Amino acid sequence: MDLMMLGVADVLLIVATAAACTAGVVLLTLLALRANRRGPISSQFAIVLLGAVAAMVVSTSAVMGQMFVSPHDLAVFVWVVGVSATLSLAVGLFITRRTARAATAALVSSAREVGGGAVVTARSGWREFEQVSAQLAEASERLSEARAEIARLDAARRTFLAGVSHDLRTPLTAIRATAESLEDGMSDDPEAAGRLIRAKTDAIARMVDDLLQLSRIETGGLELRRERIDLLDVISDAVADVMPQAGPREVRLVPDCPASHMLWADPAELGRAIGNLLANAVRHAPRDSEVTVSATPTEDGRIAVTVRDRGDGVAEADLERIFEVGWRGSHSRGSDGAGFGLAIVRGIAHAHGGEVRAANRADGFEVTLLLSATG
Repeated sequence: MDLMMLGVADVLLIVATAAACTAGVVLLTLLALRANRRGPISSQFAIVLLGAVAAMVVSTSAVMGQMFVSPHDLAVFVWVVGVSATLSLAVGLFITRRTARAATAALVSSAREVGGGAVVTARSGWREFEQVSAQLAEASERLSEARAEIARLDAARRTFLAGVSHDLRTPLTAIRATAESLEDGMSDDPEAAGRLIRAKTDAIARMVDDLLQLSRIETGGLELRRERIDLLDVISDAVADVMPQAGPREVRLVPDCPASHMLWADPAELGRAIGNLLANAVRHAPRDSEVTVSATPTEDGRIAVTVRDRGDGVAEADLERIFEVGWRGSHSRGSDGAGFGLAIVRGIAHAHGGEVRAANRADGFEVTLLLSATG
């Protein structure tokens, strides 16, 4: 049949035949893919490749059969197409299996390395596999950072528990020794012994109260009762509360608040935060020195409450760590107390939408509580 002599009916017949054959092969290919949906990716590619080749061979052979060619020519055509299709299919299957195995092996290797805690790098290959490899590399970095953070937190937890145990054992040991001396009648001053027991009991109660406060902060259970307050009143109350601690050390608390500042805040929690800053400053201030507390507006519209003492500072690398729960640095400023006070200050500051900073100064050390005037 001459191509130039094809009529509309012939063209439509050829198109219909090719479409019908191709549709049948495509349907069989889809059924095979569905049946093999849990098989290896190389077998999926092989089915697709086989379907594509089969669709071309079947449709071409069917059309040739309708063109009334001689049996000899049809046989030659079938052999040529069959050999070409077989070789093409073999080469395609070989390349597909080799590529799929290489890509899969690379991904499996990366996944095993990630599972073992290693940080992997993205590997080159097919674009889709490169994207998966890049995601694995990114995930490995995040997992490595998470493992390091978990290890750091676990070490901090062990240190924290050891510190709390020590800080609780010290007053409990003093209470027990004093109680035993009273029971044995060995105490020369029962009233002084009673005052000592009361003081140590109060210290334990404060520590337990701090633990409960930290628990509320860490679990998001800190509920603020905000109201319009005068910051000067809160500072004055905090100074009065800390005065008994400052007296025995001959430390003078000097408020430096020339003007009132109105805030929308929880007066009890804010007073606790400022009191903790003052108590920390008194603890580390030299004897017969001053601790100043000031409140000044900042350029960004916030109020800065700064507590400064004349004591030694902290290593620059540890300025942020002093606000961690239970942190105890090698420096004396981080070695006293249970390590709750500044952590509570940070939690209260964050609950108010503010922040807290520490800085070394030429004449001492200061901690600044930054608060929003609008709450």
